Amino acid sequence: MAKLLYFISEDWFFCSHFMARAKVAQSEGFEIVVLAREGQHVQRIKDAGFRFIGLEMERSSTHLWKEWRVLCQVWRVYRQEKPDILHHVALKPIIYGSLVARLQGLPVLVNAPVGMGYVFTSQDKKVRWLRPLVGLSLRGLLNPPGSKVIFENSEDLQAHVLRKAVRPLDAVLVQGAGVDTAVFHPVLAPPGPPIVVMAARMLKDKGVVEFVAAARLLRQRGVEARFWLVGAPDPGNPSSLATAELLQWQAQGDVEWLGHQDNMASLLQRCHIACLPSYREGLPKFLLEAMASGLAAVSTDVPGCRAAVQHGVTGLLVPAQDSTGLADALAQLILQPSLRAEMGLRARNRVEREFSGMHINRQTVELYQQLTVHSIPNSPGVGA
Repeated sequence: MAKLLYFISEDWFFCSHFMARAKVAQSEGFEIVVLAREGQHVQRIKDAGFRFIGLEMERSSTHLWKEWRVLCQVWRVYRQEKPDILHHVALKPIIYGSLVARLQGLPVLVNAPVGMGYVFTSQDKKVRWLRPLVGLSLRGLLNPPGSKVIFENSEDLQAHVLRKAVRPLDAVLVQGAGVDTAVFHPVLAPPGPPIVVMAARMLKDKGVVEFVAAARLLRQRGVEARFWLVGAPDPGNPSSLATAELLQWQAQGDVEWLGHQDNMASLLQRCHIACLPSYREGLPKFLLEAMASGLAAVSTDVPGCRAAVQHGVTGLLVPAQDSTGLADALAQLILQPSLRAEMGLRARNRVEREFSGMHINRQTVELYQQLTVHSIPNSPGVGA
């Protein structure tokens, strides 16, 4: 039995984006081990039949001693587990995991550079100072011999290939985490004023401030609609908004903040329009789930978002950090129910064709199987 180890920053992100793929890999004969910071989702990972190893890692920490301890812990785990395939997800797992794997001679890596928007878009002086160092580290560790690099959108893939950070034959396009189209499906549009929903971590670079400003503008124009913010702050992220800010916006009547919601499928069936004015994405799961639910979407014309939303076909795209443009696009869909219905139908069809969980899970697991066959001498393949 081949051992597949996921090294990922947060346990919740594994559950949200990789749990389904890991279950398919397990059904194909892989032993699954998850290395991540221990949060509130450990039991869910264990209940799925996976082994979990907790890691004392902070995503935003730059404290040298703390980072050295993390690196030593990764070294011990890799030496003990001796995985056949390593799947590193996000910045620190890629850098630390790839470095340790190279030093220990572990041959098969899958690196997934997701969730790195803050590092490359933040104007914080400390982050800007670290950016060249991060870029240099990735250049040496993102695509070592024997590895594959998974990208969620073609723009990121092409950019890394052009910069010669990734060899063309090692770049693999896997479009997002996949959507369960049986769970996320359209229903008849609910009665009442249109509900515009934005679901994300409550981060500035997700465009939360612009969403609130657009809602305020539309209220001032007399456009009748409700605006829902779904998600919680992320204290471990420097871009996180404070709970007090969110409560203040709600008290002012600009938006309704619903906090974290477990049943997104049910919530989306109560909505009419999806909105994500993010500054940058890999391929936003929320937009794909909303599209699968038959919702037209308004998002930003940035990498990741424009891979999900086709302007004028399945939704509308506006410039990032433009609350007035966002308000205008939302008004167009709020005031034209037939237009948003047509776009929502096309969005659903596109998810079924390109972003279904069945397709994404199978594509990822087939990559694992190919790597296993080529890395283990005389191997007939996992599950053979």
